[in-house]
Amino acid sequence: MTLSIFKRRPGARSLRSRATWATGLSALFVIGILVGLVSGASAATAVGLGTADSYAVLAGAGITNTGPTTVTGDLGTFPTTSMTGTASITLNGANHAGDAVTQGAKTDLVTAYNTAASEGPTSPIAADLGGRTLAPGVYKSASSVGLTGTLTLNAGGNPNAVFVFQAGSSLTTASGSNVVMINGAQSCNVFWQVGSSATLGTGSTFLGTIIALTSIPAPPSGAPSSH
Repeated sequence: MTLSIFKRRPGARSLRSRATWATGLSALFVIGILVGLVSGASAATAVGLGTADSYAVLAGAGITNTGPTTVTGDLGTFPTTSMTGTASITLNGANHAGDAVTQGAKTDLVTAYNTAASEGPTSPIAADLGGRTLAPGVYKSASSVGLTGTLTLNAGGNPNAVFVFQAGSSLTTASGSNVVMINGAQSCNVFWQVGSSATLGTGSTFLGTIIALTSIPAPPSGAPSSH
């Protein structure tokens, strides 16, 4: 199973002068968005990442970086171990490449992906989450999930509230889209399980952990920001 993970959370700020997120950086991505409030979703359980939790970028098909990029957390890829453009990466963590640590983390990542995919019962979501506010729960689309505008995640005053999103195929955010968290919601409790690839638009602000079966290319310019 080829999985990618890219994480970024509030407080783990990436510094850049211009466009620093590489176009082909395959990883797991954590960021934020805003939506409208929906209740009645089934209870969700936090997805344990095991040893993959220390990775900001954990890929399965290699890593390609095409410009100045700051990564806060560990870096690794397995079973394809090729890494291109690392000279222009400022890494605040360890580059494990395809070593035994990365291999163990990939095993844990597969477990996390399967765990997220099996949570339920689920509440159906529309193809585009823009303009909605969602309560904690498990949300599923049998096909793709998109975000145009703002998605708001409302924890209802519970800092341990969990949000799990299951996309049967892709996850795509439009340029300038946002995920916003209110009433105690925390990005570490938000999980996006993606059946193929996740693509984040230029200038997206996105919070959570994305685990994609295929890849997660980062935006080409106007890099995503964090709160």
